[in-house]
Amino acid sequence: MSKTYQRSILITGCSSGIGHHVAHGLRQRGYRVFATARSRGDVKRLHEEGLESMQLDLDDESSIGNAVEEVLAATGGKLYALFNNGAYGQPGAVEDLDRATLRAQLETNLLGWHDLTRRIIPVMRAQGEGRIIQNSSVLGFAAMPYRGAYNCSKFALEGLSDTLRLELAGSGIHVSLIEPGPIRSRFRKNAYACFRANIDSEHSIHRKRYQGMIDRLKKEGDAAPFTLGPEAVMKKVLHALESRRPRPRYYVTFPTYLFGYLKRLLSSRMQDRLMLKVSGEGKR
Repeated sequence: MSKTYQRSILITGCSSGIGHHVAHGLRQRGYRVFATARSRGDVKRLHEEGLESMQLDLDDESSIGNAVEEVLAATGGKLYALFNNGAYGQPGAVEDLDRATLRAQLETNLLGWHDLTRRIIPVMRAQGEGRIIQNSSVLGFAAMPYRGAYNCSKFALEGLSDTLRLELAGSGIHVSLIEPGPIRSRFRKNAYACFRANIDSEHSIHRKRYQGMIDRLKKEGDAAPFTLGPEAVMKKVLHALESRRPRPRYYVTFPTYLFGYLKRLLSSRMQDRLMLKVSGEGKR
């Protein structure tokens, strides 16, 4: 077994979906995987599945610090890779997002990742190599209505990651963004719970339009065309980990390739028309 497959990786958001699939896939490939989750129940389940696991709550600085200390104690102070993945989507019109709701989205999807990454970079600098992989989204460069909080977090993540990549040039540490479109996971179920908890839909001017969004979030099975399984993300993670020259960006699913191409081709007005049509909001 080569050195590549003996390297260690810390992954956030491993309770289900992409994080869970990637954690098991990399372990089977020979990586030493540290699979983290927010709830103690999920950590216990991950242990039972054969993964090294610990609690990591991205909203809690002390939880992040404790997880990093535990990982580094286990590896002798080394860590080859970090896969920032743990996140959620807060649906709702921008004008219906109060300050606390938007702050909560940014705490988990951006600031927690930033805190964790900053703690790991000195370790990677000391060892002269490392891979930082950020699981972004097609919504990190293509805005859609009623996804403003999530768009905001992912647009910000893309800018922060691009800057970090420039600042780490020549250090041996590579930063890659993965930009999936629709992937099978519990994402929609969790998003619906956040919508119900944080959006006053009954008193919103968007009340009627929210019904279509709710139907999509509650739909069983795939809710969007070209939905893929988490193995599609796994392929890109492997390339970002093992390529001598990992890419700055990895598109996943047909919608990401399509919107990436159209963003370069179309004017902002044409992009707006397209996104309204795709989301069903063009029918006014």
